[in-house]
Amino acid sequence: MAEINIRDKTAIVGIGSTNFGAMYRDLDKERTSYELAADALKAAIDDSGIDKNDIDGLLCVRTPSYARMADVVGLHHLRLVNQLEGSGRMAGVALQYAVMAIVTGQAETVAIVYGNNGRSVGDRYGGVFSPDSPAAWDAMYGMTSPGAAVAHMWRRYMYLYGASEDSLAAAAINNRANGAKNPNAVFQKPITKEEYMQARYIAEPLRLFDYCIINDGGVATIVTTAEKAKTLKQPPVYIGASYSATDLTNYYTTHDFFFGAMQDIAGRLYKTADVTPSEIDFAQLYDNFTPTQFFALEGYGFCERGTAHKWAQDGRIALDGDLPVNTSGGHTAESYMQGHALTIEAVRQLRGQAGERQVKNAKVGFYTCPAPICNAHILHN
Repeated sequence: MAEINIRDKTAIVGIGSTNFGAMYRDLDKERTSYELAADALKAAIDDSGIDKNDIDGLLCVRTPSYARMADVVGLHHLRLVNQLEGSGRMAGVALQYAVMAIVTGQAETVAIVYGNNGRSVGDRYGGVFSPDSPAAWDAMYGMTSPGAAVAHMWRRYMYLYGASEDSLAAAAINNRANGAKNPNAVFQKPITKEEYMQARYIAEPLRLFDYCIINDGGVATIVTTAEKAKTLKQPPVYIGASYSATDLTNYYTTHDFFFGAMQDIAGRLYKTADVTPSEIDFAQLYDNFTPTQFFALEGYGFCERGTAHKWAQDGRIALDGDLPVNTSGGHTAESYMQGHALTIEAVRQLRGQAGERQVKNAKVGFYTCPAPICNAHILHN
C-alpha cells in the first residue's frame, strides 16, 4: 500500500491545560467537560499566538457533542469537525487525524480539545458497560474494569519472564518523583519502595500506585502546517512520524501484551522519522496502569522482549537516566487526561519549557499508547 509521506509536514504550535492539582482538591459538580476543554483551548491559542479564526478544524474528545463544543468556543464555520470517544487510545488517534487532515488539504489548522470532569461527577472507570460492548465479555467473568485485564496480563508476564511482584515499583516511583517536580501535578509527593509495597491491592498483583488518577481537567493542542508554524509565537514541534495498528477482540486482554501491534508500528515509525530507539531523548508512555510502560519499552525496541522489568530498574527511566520516561509524572502522578497531557508534556520538553523536570538537550521525543488501538508518534524540534 502506498503511503503519503507525512514527515515534518505538520507541527504542534500551541498547547494548553488546566490546573490539574488545584481542581483535584476543589470539586465542582457544576463543572462541565465543555468549559474545561474551552479553558484549555484558550490557553493553547494564547500559547501559539494564532488568531482563533484561523482554526478551521476541530477534533473533540470526551466532550459529548462537537456541535455544543464548537458553539462554546465560537468556532461555527469549520472545514473539519469530529467527535471521538473518551478512551485513552484516542489521544494518539486525534493527533493522527489532525495530521492527515492537514497533509491532505482538508484543513490548515486543527485544534484538538479534551475535557474531563470525571472526578467532580463521580465517574468510575469500570463496572458500567452496555450489553453490546466488548466490556460485557470481560465483565461476565468478573473483569469489570481495564485494570483487571491489565492485572491478568501482568500476571502472565510475570509467569513468562520471571518478573517479581516489586518490579513495577520502579515505574510508580519514577512517576511520583517526576510529579514532585511538576507544579501542575495532582500528586507532588515522592513515594518509596516500601510505601509502594505496603499499598493495598486493587486487582492483584496491581496495587494502588499502579493505577491512574481520576481527576478533572482540560487539554488542548493546536496543529498546523510546517510553513505556518514558522511564523507563530512558539518554536515548532514537528511530527516526524505517526502510525497505528490494532489488536481488536471482544475483550481488552491480549496474550502478547500488544507486542505484535507495537512491532508493526515500530517498523514504520522509525523508518519514516529516520531515527532509532537509541536516538530518542525521552518517552511518554501511556500508563493507565504501570505495566503498560514495560509493555511499550519492549514493543518499540527500547529493550529486548521479556526484559523491561529488569531494564527499567536503578534509575534507568529517571530524568537523568538512559531514557527519561513520563517526565510530567504520567497518569499516576500528574493527571489522567487519557494521553493528551502526555502529548503536551512532550511538546514542553522539546521547547525546553519543562522547568525543573527538563531533560537536557531534548531533541527527539516519543509517545505511545499500548491498547486495542496502539498508536505512536515521533516528535522533534
